[in-house]
Amino acid sequence: MNQTDFKSGYVTVVGQPNVGKSTLVNNLMRFRLSVCTPKPQTTRHRILGIYSGDDFQMIFWDTPGLIEPKYRLHEAMMRAADRAIADADLILLIVDVDPLSFARNEAILSRLGTKNKPIVLAINKIDTVPSDALLPLIDLYRHLYEFVEIVPVSALHGTFVDELEKVLLRLLPFGPPLYPLDQITEHPEKFFVAEIIRGKIFEHFTQEIPYSTAVVIDDFVEREGKKDVIKARIVVERDTQKAMIIGKKGKALKQIGQEARKDIETFLGRPVFLELWVAVREKWRKKANFLREFGYDQ
Repeated sequence: MNQTDFKSGYVTVVGQPNVGKSTLVNNLMRFRLSVCTPKPQTTRHRILGIYSGDDFQMIFWDTPGLIEPKYRLHEAMMRAADRAIADADLILLIVDVDPLSFARNEAILSRLGTKNKPIVLAINKIDTVPSDALLPLIDLYRHLYEFVEIVPVSALHGTFVDELEKVLLRLLPFGPPLYPLDQITEHPEKFFVAEIIRGKIFEHFTQEIPYSTAVVIDDFVEREGKKDVIKARIVVERDTQKAMIIGKKGKALKQIGQEARKDIETFLGRPVFLELWVAVREKWRKKANFLREFGYDQ
């Protein structure tokens, strides 16, 4: 490897909730780094993904959707996003094709523009609109801000994602790799196990329950020649939420556990025994001690 020709740097991915940031990062990484669901605010942490090639290392920060915080969990999420923006060599702003979101993206850009970082704009979900609707939208954003590039994509279908990758690679600074070339992330396995379980809750429940839920791994024991043992605590804010997650005769919790176990085994590449239990911590999203305990404010 000739390090004088090597490129490496941090690409921080930002945007409103539910514009497809995590789907796009997973597509660029060729790896399911982040849990994706149709619900907004699925991503709560800044999640590091390392994508390496023969002559480059592109380090992605997948961030929570940028919002106006309503309580301490939101504040912690926005601090995580701000730290990722501060670390960035390059910012990738994801927007979707909904013209009604333009004003909110204008506010995001006014925030990002003060950071003095190059910004690439990816207009996502182009598969949902006629092609003749794209050019006016691109024109609208081109007049809004001086992006270094604007790339229309469909993260869901992979359309023009390769073109976006080429743009990002071209803009990366020259420098040696910052991580081992075979490393994909710096997060421990139990972080992703918790995210998989939380993703199942987002898939199965509506309204407030997914947003009132945290998942904590209390025990993770690797056993050679036997199934790993994972004990996970699902934390909610009210007894009524606990009852709904457990379900009648434990049916809902059992289904979450069965589906999560399959995905965890696929992720880890080995069999596991997964034990779930549900605990109530009233108003945990508003309390700094619980946010620290659950890994949201570090």
